[in-house]
Amino acid sequence: MKVDNLGDTRDTLDALETRDPQERERDLMARLPQLIERARSAPGWARILEGVDSAAIDSRAALATLPITRKADLKALQTASRPFGGLAVTPVGELSRVYVSPGPIFDPEGRGQDWWRFARPMYAAGVRAGGLLQNCFSYHFTPAAFMVEGGAARIGCAVIPAGAGQTEMQVQAIADLRPDTYVGTPSFLRIIIEKAREMGADISSMRNALLGAEALPESLRAWFRENGVPHVFQTYASADIGSMAYETATGGVLNPGMMLDEDVVLEIVRPGSGEPVAPGDIGEIVVTLFNADYPLIRFATGDMSALLVDAGPSRCGRTNSRIRGWLGRADQTTKVRAMFVHPSQVNNIVRRHPGILKARLVVTGRMANDVMTLHCEVATAPDAAQAAAIVESIREVTKLRGEVRFESPGTLADDGKVIEDLRDYS
Repeated sequence: MKVDNLGDTRDTLDALETRDPQERERDLMARLPQLIERARSAPGWARILEGVDSAAIDSRAALATLPITRKADLKALQTASRPFGGLAVTPVGELSRVYVSPGPIFDPEGRGQDWWRFARPMYAAGVRAGGLLQNCFSYHFTPAAFMVEGGAARIGCAVIPAGAGQTEMQVQAIADLRPDTYVGTPSFLRIIIEKAREMGADISSMRNALLGAEALPESLRAWFRENGVPHVFQTYASADIGSMAYETATGGVLNPGMMLDEDVVLEIVRPGSGEPVAPGDIGEIVVTLFNADYPLIRFATGDMSALLVDAGPSRCGRTNSRIRGWLGRADQTTKVRAMFVHPSQVNNIVRRHPGILKARLVVTGRMANDVMTLHCEVATAPDAAQAAAIVESIREVTKLRGEVRFESPGTLADDGKVIEDLRDYS
C-alpha cells in the first residue's frame, strides 16, 4: 500500500504490530519465564529475584508478585556495583556503547539491530526508506541520538547528525539538504523555526517531526502546524528502556493515545506500591523489558499514565494497547515539618486497615504550621476506636501527627495522587 511521507500511517513496520491482541498476550506471557531466568544470571537480578521460580512467572498476575525496581534506585545500585548495578547480563566489553546520564546514571547499549526499538515510532511518524531526517538529539554522553540512528538504519533512511545547538547551521543544513523530518526536542524545533524566519531561510521541506524528552502541550503542537510542520508526533522513551510508546496517525489525523512497543509488558500501579490499578485508572508506569543485554523486570519509571480503555481499535491498524501519554510524575514525596513523607508510607498505612478502599494524604496550612489529613474512602464509617487506630498508624509510619477524614466511595479524584500538597506558600 502506498504511504506518503507526511505522517499518514496506513501501514506498519512489521506484522507484529497488527497481531491479534490475544496472540500478542500469549506470546509475551510465554516469553516471561525465559526473561526471568536470563535476568537471574546477572548478580543484581539474582539478588532481587532470589527464591523466584522463573517457570511460574507466566502471567500478569504472577508478574505482579515480583518486587518493583525503581528508576530512582539506579544511582544507589550502580554506586554499589559499577557500572550497571548488577542488572546487565552482557559484559561491558561486549556492548556497543556505555552512556552517562545526569546523576550520573550509566546506561548500556548492545550490538543488536535497532537495539532501542526506535524504528517503530519513527515509521509511525512518516520516516521511510530513502528519506532524510535531521537528528537534533544530543550525541554527547546520552543515548537519544543513537536511538534515532538505530531506527533509521533499520528503516533505511539517511541521517544528518546535527545534534543540539548551532542554530544557524541547523537552519542552513535544512535549507540546503531538504530533510523531510526533524527528530529532537520540541523546544529546539521552535528555536530552529524562529531562527529560520529571522534568516529568511526556506525550511519548508521539513514536514514531519518526531518529538521527545520534553512535554508537548497542545498549544505548541498547534504552533508547529501554523508554522509549517503539520505532522507532529510524540514518542515516550527513556535512556534505560528505549522506546515504550508512540503516537500514530491515519489520514494525517492523530489517533487517540500512544501505542505500546511490541517488546514491553506495561503495568499501571498505584504510586508507592506494586499493585496494579484498575484499567483506565491513573498510576505509575512499570515496564518489563525483553532485552537480552539489559533485561528489566517491573522497572518503575516514576512517570504517571493510564491505559486507554473503551476507545476501540486504533484506525492505524495497530492492535496493541495504548496509554493516554505522560500525565505527570509519580514521586509525590513531600516534606512536612522537616520530615519526608513518601507515597509508600501512605500505602503502608492503607494496608494496615482493610476497611480503607482508597486514600490520599492532604497537606494543608502554611509552611512551619503544616496539617496532615488522611482522606480515606470507606464503605462504612469506622467507629471511634478504628479511627483512632488509623491516626496512630499515621504517627507510627510517618513519625508525624496526622488527622483522618472519611469519605464515601468515589469521592477522591482518580488522578493517581497519593499525596497532595495544598499548603499556602505565599
